[in-house]
Amino acid sequence: MAARPDTPGTLRGILLAIFVLGAVGTAGELLLVGHFEDPWQWLPLGLLGLALLALVAYGVTRSRPALQAFRGVMVLLPPSAVVGLMLHFRANVEFALEGHPDLEAGALIWEAVQGTAPPTLAPGAMILLGLAGLGYTYRHPALSARGETNTKTKGAGA
Repeated sequence: MAARPDTPGTLRGILLAIFVLGAVGTAGELLLVGHFEDPWQWLPLGLLGLALLALVAYGVTRSRPALQAFRGVMVLLPPSAVVGLMLHFRANVEFALEGHPDLEAGALIWEAVQGTAPPTLAPGAMILLGLAGLGYTYRHPALSARGETNTKTKGAGA
């Protein structure tokens, strides 16, 4: 009988690939558009850099602290996205009011949400990256009590 694939390990690998591709792509785009004019704009770049650094450290050392550091950064990504959404929205409200100072609340909000400079909803990508990273660390063998996989989650032939 053929051995069953390690489904949790396969899914963990897929989530890691999604995170790494998304983080590298997002950081690259932020650098290309010059997303470092003020300290708040450094926040997503710094968090993505720390996350990738922690992953490299884990890849080299396979240490539990490196993976815990990665998980800690992942917990910070969704709140950073909320901050980014608010900052982008605020910038778009200011821009909309410059061109149309007579806009009322509903129309102003609609203009701000549709804004493209900066794109209002772009920081939402940080939520998805954080969730992918947390999914990667969920029940990760390196984070278990003894660094071993829970035997209840293994197949009978494993």
